[in-house]
Amino acid sequence: MKQLEQIFQFINKHPLAGKHKVKAYCRFFWWQFSQLFFPHETVVPFIGKTKLAAKKGLHGITGNIYTGLEDFNDMGFLLHFLRKEDLFADIGANAGSYSVLAAGCTGSRTIAFEPVPSTFSWLEKNIELNKLSNLVKAINIGLGSKREELFFTSNHGTVNHVVAENENGGDLLSTKVEVLPFDEISFTEGIPQLIKIDVEGFETEVLKGMNSTFQSQDLKAIIIELNGSGERYGYNEQTIHQNLLSLNFYPCRYDPFTRSLNQLEGFGSHNTIYIRDIDFARGRVQTADKFKIFSEAI
Repeated sequence: MKQLEQIFQFINKHPLAGKHKVKAYCRFFWWQFSQLFFPHETVVPFIGKTKLAAKKGLHGITGNIYTGLEDFNDMGFLLHFLRKEDLFADIGANAGSYSVLAAGCTGSRTIAFEPVPSTFSWLEKNIELNKLSNLVKAINIGLGSKREELFFTSNHGTVNHVVAENENGGDLLSTKVEVLPFDEISFTEGIPQLIKIDVEGFETEVLKGMNSTFQSQDLKAIIIELNGSGERYGYNEQTIHQNLLSLNFYPCRYDPFTRSLNQLEGFGSHNTIYIRDIDFARGRVQTADKFKIFSEAI
């Protein structure tokens, strides 16, 4: 019951779904009943001509089923900001929602990193489903500050993460994963214009492996999750904020409805968009094509 209440609160407070509650709840109940009576993999429509393979419990996809775009502000920014000639890096790609949006809707070349093999298989499935293998390069590794092998949890769904030193016992399942610094990838693949980082508290280590990448002015914006998860590794996310400021990346909030991009004093409790050149980004989002969702053209 508590989980159901949390889902309803999420729908009600969602910027898009909250405006279209009837449609959102119809989507929710359709999904729940279909998986109750026919619990199997299902292909669901996404944005434009894209679609997603989903099943019960695949939370990285089901949030999009209910609300259209789970991370509405951040995904809306991606859809309005990226151009066909850009490179997008999806760090912590999960089942591939952001990668499908980037490559399938904007036509951007995409590099998607997902360390957990079972989740990586869903990422590959969604790339193939949308016939995006020519645009998306999926890599089954983790990212960090140096070359090493680390254990990742494998039974925590969208919140799988690097196993912390004090995280043992219980029902923990883990898998050993190769980890590389992002700079090694960007040296051969190029510098992305936009990077999304969602690594459940390991952001500090990922950013340490991006020193050369940050030196390039081609990198314009970062979408990063700062929700306190770094504490499990002894990291203070305020330090990440200060480091990004020192590199001239400033926290912003994006409203896809109005296409307004406003600078913030600090970072949020979920994803925060950090932008290096706000005027450039504003020019991009103001001239972007509209995308259609819930009968709205945004």
